Amino acid sequence: MTTREDATALVRRMHECFNSRRFDEAAALHTPDFFSHPLGAAGFEAGKAAWTALVARFPGIRVVARDILVDGDRAAVRSSVEGVAVPDGDAQPELVEIFRFEDGRFAEMWGASSGFPTMTSPEELLA
Repeated sequence: MTTREDATALVRRMHECFNSRRFDEAAALHTPDFFSHPLGAAGFEAGKAAWTALVARFPGIRVVARDILVDGDRAAVRSSVEGVAVPDGDAQPELVEIFRFEDGRFAEMWGASSGFPTMTSPEELLA
């Protein structure tokens, strides 16, 4: 079982890897058979490709966890996304993700995003 403190620290470490563009370090935070449901892919490489595409499109992008709720081996995370230009009056993008942990690492992820400009969500950039 992953403790609340361990889950929160893991989420924050992943965000720090993304925000500092240390994508290779993030691979160690995921199990070898990690599965991203939004990307429909196993392994961290698909996630790394999505991160790379997002950074190429939005060089100043940053993700900040606003809520991290932990229950057993899962955590729900609501994050704001900064550094993405949106039309005046539109809300900044947000991510809502659910992670399942195994042996202190990310094993599975479900997620949804809102507020990204058309065709620029993580899933759409890889389509």
